[in-house]
Amino acid sequence: MTPPQASPPGTPASGETLPAVSLRLETLKKRADFQRAARARRVAMTGFILQMYKRPDGDAQGMRVGYTCSKKVGNAVARNRAKRRLREAARLVLTHQGRDGVDYVLIGRRDHTATLPFDKLRADLETALRKLHGPAR
Repeated sequence: MTPPQASPPGTPASGETLPAVSLRLETLKKRADFQRAARARRVAMTGFILQMYKRPDGDAQGMRVGYTCSKKVGNAVARNRAKRRLREAARLVLTHQGRDGVDYVLIGRRDHTATLPFDKLRADLETALRKLHGPAR
């Protein structure tokens, strides 16, 4: 009996496909970026609040995403869990429905972000994006 052959590094295993682009979103890190988003459009959903700031045309290279949870969400474990869930939902939804030149900030909500079923969280993010982007052109 011979062991299965391993595929060479950098090639997908049988049945797997590599993504065409990186699924990692650029993250907001500066306080000023979060403050600009706080003054922009927003929509509140059951599990989170989504803020959207359209950057000026000269700075329209790609989309960026920020995540935040205050101490009202809970202790450090609860806040980290909420942010992990927001990051995954954003990765799944924003890579397809996000727009270049826009900053998005997802804010976790007490008692909801960490406990809401993930399918509902993801559907809420899709709904929030439709509301903020307006009717399709």
